[in-house]
Amino acid sequence: MKVLITGATGLVGREIVKQCLTNSIAVNYLTTSKQKIVAKEGYNGFYWNPSHNEIDISCFNGVTVIINLAGSSIVKRWTSNNKKEILDSRINSLKTLHLGLSKVDTSLITSFVSASAIGIYPNSITNYYTEKEKAIDESFLGKVVDLWEKEVDTFKGYNFSVAKVRIGLVMAKNGGALPMLIKPVKYYVGSALGTGKQWQSWIHITDLARIFLFISNNKLEGVYNGVGPNPISNAKLVRKIASVLKKPVFFPNVPKFIMYLVLGKMAYLLFVSQRVSSKKIEKEGFVFKYSNVGLALEKITS
Repeated sequence: MKVLITGATGLVGREIVKQCLTNSIAVNYLTTSKQKIVAKEGYNGFYWNPSHNEIDISCFNGVTVIINLAGSSIVKRWTSNNKKEILDSRINSLKTLHLGLSKVDTSLITSFVSASAIGIYPNSITNYYTEKEKAIDESFLGKVVDLWEKEVDTFKGYNFSVAKVRIGLVMAKNGGALPMLIKPVKYYVGSALGTGKQWQSWIHITDLARIFLFISNNKLEGVYNGVGPNPISNAKLVRKIASVLKKPVFFPNVPKFIMYLVLGKMAYLLFVSQRVSSKKIEKEGFVFKYSNVGLALEKITS
């Protein structure tokens, strides 16, 4: 087995690479920085530039699985330029992969797995979303994910399985949203956001990487939620963080309008509520290592 990974140097990509190398799975990766190209046993980098449809097609040599994680971070002000970059980085990466695949023999490839996001699900305190949900959130992020997934679907013309992983709140020590939630609590200024009732469907970084590899190994097709089994409200999550860190939480909830003043429209990410099910991937036989948020937090903060 040899895996080609886009976005290999990002938060999720680094963990997938780590698990691959631990299990003696060879990795090829694509990077837009020629300085980040490494060539060593079982780990080789290749240059690409999706904004110009450039790709070194030798990256596909011997590859049996493709994992696509490429995309600009959504955690920045949603200015017109940034919104364009967020969307274009996802669509152009997929188009460039598609172009590269059209030039090579794809007979060895058995599985294509792309990142997506639970941001496609409509904002709701009461709904419990499965992969069968057809409604799409009307926010900028909902529209981005919808277009992203439609571009992934263009790979269905090949003779390999195609799957999408809708990623939730990733719990990791050195990246993602969790450090931003931990820091205020650590310095005694932690508090829930808005009403605190908004659902946050979280997943430990280890389990998320395992889901990508599980889908690849089993050649699963379709959409799978990349979330853990037990979503939690924002208020309860803040209290759990405080409990693990042994810190008090005594400040009142942060009003929504303050965060919008500070962050602009991107603050939507802090208040959107998406309670999302993990049952579909579990029915395929996947077993979570971290189904309890307390244990996940203890592992990350230890």
